[in-house]
Parts: sequence; C-alpha cells; structure tokens
Amino acid sequence: MAGDYFKIIRGGLNSTFQDLGRKNLYHIGLPFSGAMDKRNYLIANKLVNNNKNDAVVEFAFQGPALKYFGEKRNIVVTGNVNFKILKNDNSKYNAECYKTIKIENGDIIDILSTINSVYGYFSVNGGFKLDKVWDSFSTTIRAKVGPNNGCKLTDGQEIELNNSKLSPNKKLNFINTKIEFIRVIKGTNYDYFSEKSLKNFFAKTFKVTKLTDRMGMRLEGNRLDNIKNTNIKSEGLVKGTIQVPADGCPIILLSDHGTIGGYPKIGVVISADYDKLVQITPGSKIKFKEIQLKDAENLYKIYNMETNNILNKII
Repeated sequence: MAGDYFKIIRGGLNSTFQDLGRKNLYHIGLPFSGAMDKRNYLIANKLVNNNKNDAVVEFAFQGPALKYFGEKRNIVVTGNVNFKILKNDNSKYNAECYKTIKIENGDIIDILSTINSVYGYFSVNGGFKLDKVWDSFSTTIRAKVGPNNGCKLTDGQEIELNNSKLSPNKKLNFINTKIEFIRVIKGTNYDYFSEKSLKNFFAKTFKVTKLTDRMGMRLEGNRLDNIKNTNIKSEGLVKGTIQVPADGCPIILLSDHGTIGGYPKIGVVISADYDKLVQITPGSKIKFKEIQLKDAENLYKIYNMETNNILNKII
C-alpha cells in the first residue's frame, strides 16, 4: 500500500467498523446498527482528534492484533480492556485505556480481552480509509452491509488509513460504572401477560445467556406467561424492545435487530441505560425497573449532558 496501514494479525472474535449508525432505513429492513456503547465510541474518537462520526473498530471479548506500517500516529483503546503494545525493537508493555499512545512503523497493538464487559473500541488519529455505505461506516454483518464488504475483520487483511499528522497526547480519567436496575417503559403488548408474570418481571432477576450478540440478548430464569396470544401480526421494532416468544424467555433487541417481529413486546429499555445494558456479560444477573415515558425522556437528556461534559474534559 502507498499510505499508512494496519495489517491484521488476529481478527478477534467480532471486530467490525462502526460509527453512530445508519439512519432512516427501517423501511427496507436495515436497523441503525452503529456502536453498541455510544459513550465509549465517542470518547475514542475525541481522544485522537477525529470527528465524532468517524469509523472505529468495535470488538467483543477478544479484540484484534494489528501491526502498523507508516509514520508516527496516536491510537487509543476505550472500555475495560486488557491490551499490550509490542514495539518494533521487540520490547513490550501493558497499555492503558483512555490514554493516547504513540505508535511507530512495525509496532503491534495486541488487544487481548475485555474485562468483566463485552465491548471495547479502537481508534487511530486520522481514521480508517473507508467508503460509507448508505451514509454510514457501520457494519451489519447479517445483511453484509457496510465497509469491509459488510464483514468483520479477518486475519491477514490490510486496512489503509487516511493521511494525518501526529495528534497531541491526551488522557481521560474515566470509569465505566454499572447500575443496579435496567430501566424500562411498558411495551405495546404489556397486557398480554399474567399479573404474576408482570410482577415477576420487575421483582425477580434474569440471567443473561450465551445466546447474546449485536442482534439481541436472550434471558432466562423466570418464564413470562402469555395469557392472550404468543404470536401477533408483525410490527415495527426499535432498539431495546423486549420481546417474549412462546417459551416465555425474554429477548432484548440490540443494535442489529430485525426491523419487524411478531412476538409480544412487554417493555422497552430506555436509551439512557443502553450503554450499560450491552456491557453485561453472559452469566450475569439483571433486574428491570419500570419508569414512565416522561422520566425516560428526562434521563436521556441527562445522559447526553453527562456525555458532553465528559467529552468537553478532553482538550
């Protein structure tokens, strides 16, 4: 390649290019997609002086290992992530999240794993040289839509970078917090379920199963009994919708969800809690708490204000 680039030594489990998502295509069956953890995505781009909607590499559990070829640049990793830098002189060191790191020709960034979380983000100043697909860098693997032919990163491929000058070193003191309850508003089919099931939905814990990915999160532990109809006419769906199929085990729809579905909807996770929801690992327990629509709207405003305050700390 003529310009700077990364060579993928190890693609990782589910490493894809993502941005803030693909808008207004539900009518042709394409969801928003985009970064699962929006706040960590935005922080990654801000730390390396990129635009807020530039592409980053999102990875789940095990990240990629990338060898760099080119002039000096800064990179950053956000999330709760264990990663190392192997220098071109064969020295190596454990690196720090939320702190920009200068890389040079021949250096290797080895993103080993997330820690008690699912998703992390890798960004490089100047950004990846990609073409937008339907006005977005987001990859929707099931539809094969997005840069990299709609696929995740694979061993041996090369990723070209945009021209850029070395950005200033930056660091953010940031801690990913957890919440005790995932807050939801009532779904459109809330009254399909027995009083006992509705009570249990908010009173008891559910376990996140291994059947969880960018499309949805399947739960188990308390069967929710449908007293009307386990199937309905297919309706439009949104991110965070909690569907309940005939087996009574809830499924929370995530960023790559189907745009229509015929399972009754008991609730919808509020947008302000989505970042924390997607970082909950399989085997963990979660509880739901009902709030009103007005409260959900206010909490989302607070979430956006907090996010902006965090970003404004990065100078």
